[in-house]
Amino acid sequence: MQNFSSIVLLSLFASSFAWETFTVPHVDGEDDTPGLLSVMANFSSDATILFEKGVTYNIFTPIKFPVLENVEVTIEGNLTYPSDIATIQAIVGESSFPGSWFTFSGGSNVTLRGSTDPEWGWVDAHGQAWWDANQQTNRPHGWAFSKINGGVIRDMKLWKPIGWNFATSGANNVHIFNNKIVAVSSTGSFPFNTDGFSAGGSNLLFEANSVQNGDDCLTVGNGAVNITFRNSYCEGGHGLSIGSLGENGQVANVQNVWIENVIMNNTLYAARFKSWTGGNGFAKNITWKDIAFSNVPFPIYVTQNYWDQEDGPRPNSSSTNNTHVEDVLFQNFVGTIEDKPFIEGSCVTDPCWYAVPGATGKEVIIFDLYPGTATNIVAKDIFSATETGARVAVMCNSTAISGDVGFVCQDGPYIPTLKGLL
Repeated sequence: MQNFSSIVLLSLFASSFAWETFTVPHVDGEDDTPGLLSVMANFSSDATILFEKGVTYNIFTPIKFPVLENVEVTIEGNLTYPSDIATIQAIVGESSFPGSWFTFSGGSNVTLRGSTDPEWGWVDAHGQAWWDANQQTNRPHGWAFSKINGGVIRDMKLWKPIGWNFATSGANNVHIFNNKIVAVSSTGSFPFNTDGFSAGGSNLLFEANSVQNGDDCLTVGNGAVNITFRNSYCEGGHGLSIGSLGENGQVANVQNVWIENVIMNNTLYAARFKSWTGGNGFAKNITWKDIAFSNVPFPIYVTQNYWDQEDGPRPNSSSTNNTHVEDVLFQNFVGTIEDKPFIEGSCVTDPCWYAVPGATGKEVIIFDLYPGTATNIVAKDIFSATETGARVAVMCNSTAISGDVGFVCQDGPYIPTLKGLL
């Protein structure tokens, strides 16, 4: 009798936590989003939502998932946005647009899984048409993995995204790995704002990702704490960035960021910190380590004079406030500096938005900081050469920075100090 009771209890326990699989229906030529959303309430917990292999799904309108509990969204088939720009612009312009084409509203134990099949599991946003038209009005963000507590993003493959790929605002304890972003133009037009990973939230691990794009490979935003990005590849974009922070006097709080073992190929920057004049708060305990860079004009760039060309001319600010940086380390950077004349594709102003007054183009390190704003910022084990063979230089204002930064702080040749070699 006791054994029978135990069996009944186990059966009831199992049935109450039964895992269900919902295969998203598809109709050729029709929008497949409504068919998914109509039943989402029935599969918001203990379920797999499957886009099956062999099917190309028409995601002609955005998908906004409800709060999920123990759910895996599996993309084994291909997904396509509308190919018509005006159609997307009209949707993005509506007040009901959730902000991203794919939006996770929150929840716990949520997995977004793509496919390792080279032919399937692709998400095609048809970004090439947008880039060719230089169309930047009402562009959608891609994937908002927001307010997820305990989650995974893995094996996703994004093809020619329109702009802004993965964002993790408010997420906690998420593992993001083995994802591939291909925002590469085939016509010479530039893939503006195709940021790879926008890290917001806490306790996030990014690893084994590949990003080819036209903006930050990684950007760590305000409020991000305990972020690790490692063992990855970045090409063509704007580097591994902290910020921008402090716009309009924003109080920044970024802590404990570790970026390690990343290849930077033909990127504008390798490691970058950017904050606006007039910002407040701080960025603390940040490390870039073991960075290999090739054909990079600005391998290490720290500025408190950031501005966004899309917002108009560089602002004139009389504020003495700035986002403080503390315990920042750049270690073991090896590679080549692009010091030949060039114009990067995002340059739409004259001078270019990324131009640094007084720079020679030979600088491996630029520290553009205000007095009293930086504590324990160090660059060590920096091994670089220019493409032309010219001597490697630095830019650093010794009146703004106190203490040994690992090299002679000057506008001139790069001369490492003992601290920069040990």
